[in-house]
Amino acid sequence: MLRQLYIKNFTLIDELDMEFCSGFSVITGETGAGKSIILGAIGLLLGQRADTKTVKMGCDKCVIEAHFDLSRYAMEPFFEENEIEYDAEDTIIRRELTSAGKSRAFINDTPVALSVLKELGEQLVDVHSQHQNLLLNKQDFQLEVVDVIADDAKQLADYQQVFSRYQTLQKDVEHLREEISRGQQNVEFLQFQFDELHSAQLVDGEQEELERRSETMTHAEDIKQALYDAETAFSGDSNDLLGTLKKAISSLHGIEHVFPSVSELASRMESCYIELKDIDGDVSSLLEDVDFDPVELESVNNRLDRIYSLQKKYHVDSVAELLAMHDDLERQLSTIENSDETLADMERQLSEILEEVKTKACELTEKRQKAASVIEQQMRERLVPLGMPHVRFEVVIEQDEPSRNGQDKVSFLFSANTSTPLQPVAQVASGGEIARVMLSLKAMISGAVKLPTIIFDEIDTGVSGKIAEQMARMMAEMGHADRQVISITHLPQIAAQGTTHYKVYKEETVHGTSTSMLMLHDEERIREIAQMLSGSDVTSAAIQNAKELLKR
Repeated sequence: MLRQLYIKNFTLIDELDMEFCSGFSVITGETGAGKSIILGAIGLLLGQRADTKTVKMGCDKCVIEAHFDLSRYAMEPFFEENEIEYDAEDTIIRRELTSAGKSRAFINDTPVALSVLKELGEQLVDVHSQHQNLLLNKQDFQLEVVDVIADDAKQLADYQQVFSRYQTLQKDVEHLREEISRGQQNVEFLQFQFDELHSAQLVDGEQEELERRSETMTHAEDIKQALYDAETAFSGDSNDLLGTLKKAISSLHGIEHVFPSVSELASRMESCYIELKDIDGDVSSLLEDVDFDPVELESVNNRLDRIYSLQKKYHVDSVAELLAMHDDLERQLSTIENSDETLADMERQLSEILEEVKTKACELTEKRQKAASVIEQQMRERLVPLGMPHVRFEVVIEQDEPSRNGQDKVSFLFSANTSTPLQPVAQVASGGEIARVMLSLKAMISGAVKLPTIIFDEIDTGVSGKIAEQMARMMAEMGHADRQVISITHLPQIAAQGTTHYKVYKEETVHGTSTSMLMLHDEERIREIAQMLSGSDVTSAAIQNAKELLKR
């Protein structure tokens, strides 16, 4: 539950530090006093998008922080999953927003993404504002109510797992059908392309080898002349480099006995002679290998022309890409050839999974139908004391095509009296009736889902008197079951039922208008309820009426 709320520099709030209690609490205050500001701050803590305008004018940053006691709610798995330190008795959520638009969120001083904050917030606080009454128009909300009461989370998860497999296979079947259709239209063209590439007998790496051979043969004369010049330099008639070097080596060896210093030079020259003789042999070998064959050159160039033509035609730059295209065409043709058999097999699998989907959907429907009876009974039991003695509430479950949440289409039908036929609740219920229906639904859901804190924002719209008292008792009962229920109200009948009473008010300071909040004690509470009864001029009769309301 929410134990403490701290707000600083948020719209009209300078600084606010409030403690909250378990059970049923009420918040009152004149219209425009700033109750919506308190809710807005809580909304930011629950992961709502921030607006820089919410930072108090003239301030650089606003801070909103809340302390929660989660010791009764077994929420440790969430913290472990998100690698956040867990403190069951004091979980701290903080949101900071700067005037420059930067927003940061923390859980127990660990920085977290807004999505993580929102995920936790949804498990901590349920804020019911007037606009939520519009949920009664939505079948998804009505289905969620049924699922909560049915306690069918396991069956729904099993169904969704099978349905996900069905959707995936269904997409695969559609993709194959489209591919087959395109292939059948283009099969002749695909076959022509494949035959053309296949007949080319391409080999990966051959283009580079052919280009090298073409280059060599094209410049054969230049290459041979260079090699001939090199060979002549080594051992030609007019320039016998090797012979001259060998003679010089012999001369040096001849004077070693009288001039030992030349021994090292002679050895070095012998090494050079061996290396040069080896080079001479390689040059001679290359010279023999280089030959110009016009027939072979024409054959090589013809082969290259074919490769270049194919690359240009198929918009690629290498033989490897042509080979990849060849393989892809072969796969497409094989797919088309075996398409009927493959498609038939996939359609058979799809049919089998669809049967499994329907079986799982029926299991869901069965649980939902049982829950529908429970909802109808509980809603009548809750609505009759709220001034609807002849109310009829019916949950209609119709079969639809299988979807993500099953095959059920849920509608809540409502009639406040015997003379009015049952119709969709949002279409026939008045504002006050919708408020009572939503409160009853929330009370019923809260019995099935352990949500630490529930906040009702003026759910009493359109009601008064004894009906308001009954609504207050219902909220008080919700607060008795390890829950914290907070109601923002304008009705004294509801305010009197709270075990704790807070007042939101505005005051003028030297710095401008400021919103504040305080917890009312006995005498303050009597005067606040009396003011709600009689207006700004609090009479003794109003004081007495307030005391009577508090006694009840």
